[in-house]
Amino acid sequence: MGRASARRPIVRFDLGDGAVSRRPDTLAAEEPLEIRVGRAPLAVTMRTPGDDLDLAVGFLLTEGIIGAAGDVRTAQLCAGDASPNTYNVVDVTLADGVAPPVTDPTRNFYTTSSCGVCGKASIDAVRTRSRHAVADDPVRFAAPLLASLPARLRAAQPGFDRTGGLHAAGLFTASGELLCVREDVGRHNAVDKVIGWAVRGGRLPLTGHVLVVSGRASFELTQKASMAGIPALVAVSAPSTLAVDLAAELGLTLVAFARGTTMNVYAGVERVAQT
Repeated sequence: MGRASARRPIVRFDLGDGAVSRRPDTLAAEEPLEIRVGRAPLAVTMRTPGDDLDLAVGFLLTEGIIGAAGDVRTAQLCAGDASPNTYNVVDVTLADGVAPPVTDPTRNFYTTSSCGVCGKASIDAVRTRSRHAVADDPVRFAAPLLASLPARLRAAQPGFDRTGGLHAAGLFTASGELLCVREDVGRHNAVDKVIGWAVRGGRLPLTGHVLVVSGRASFELTQKASMAGIPALVAVSAPSTLAVDLAAELGLTLVAFARGTTMNVYAGVERVAQT
């Protein structure tokens, strides 16, 4: 199972037949990851261990600190202060000429697994520093294809099958090819891992692609898609008002409640063809 999951003892009650049993259960792992830039602490996020370099690079991209793979010289796992060492630290060295991040008291750099960095600085970042105009992306998507993507994402979630406690994000092409899937206790972390995979592979901007997420569509996930140049975001459940407003403002296609043969398009419907 590795560090992505772990076994814990439980007592199971079956109220139907009155049986009580003891057995181990598999849980999703949650550990802190400290992200450093030039050895200086920048953020701590609660995440599921695995794909940590992708997570750190994706976080820097979606927070507007970097804009492309060339902005990063190195990214490496480092020995932390814990004993035994857990390698819960990633240190990123920026390329020459890339300005280091400036910490701002208006933003909260401790993030939980349920909510990432979503303060004023992040809101300003997506509106003023994104290098990609998703509104100009001419891609079109077939409605049946978009509606089918959440089920295909779910089929590619081995961690969820084991634990029932991991969110997922997947990157698809406009023709429906699945390029990358990442799982994490935090939906925003799963998205950062996918985007970091794309950054480190030199695939930006992600024009003509679709980001699919389990669960809801938040402002933060809409922001992250835009920062990576992704023109469409598909969610299994509801969007927030701010996510819809931001998608409409940026020209991003936002689809939610995509389940089986139905889905709701909240913004960017001009990209969606019925057949």
